[in-house]
Amino acid sequence: MPKFDSLSLVGFKSFADKVEVCFDDKLTGIVGPNGCGKSNLFDALGWVLGAQNAREMRGLKMEDFIFSGTSKRKQSGMAQATLRLKFDQEQTIEVQGREF
Repeated sequence: MPKFDSLSLVGFKSFADKVEVCFDDKLTGIVGPNGCGKSNLFDALGWVLGAQNAREMRGLKMEDFIFSGTSKRKQSGMAQATLRLKFDQEQTIEVQGREF
């Protein structure tokens, strides 16, 4: 049975820089203060797994998933999310969401 191995994000919602979350056997949950991006991780998983409607991922239009910038950082020109699935010790595949 495949397991989530890692999720890589760049330019996706609040993740301007490349971020990789590794899902090892010791991970049991994702916690943090309000506004730190926990829900955005799950939106990215939905996107990679085929969600087609922006409202399914808490947005109005697909452009809402591109990092929109801050007073100190310019907006990103694209958003990308990649999920790596691990089948066993030697076999992994990567599933990439549509790039915007």
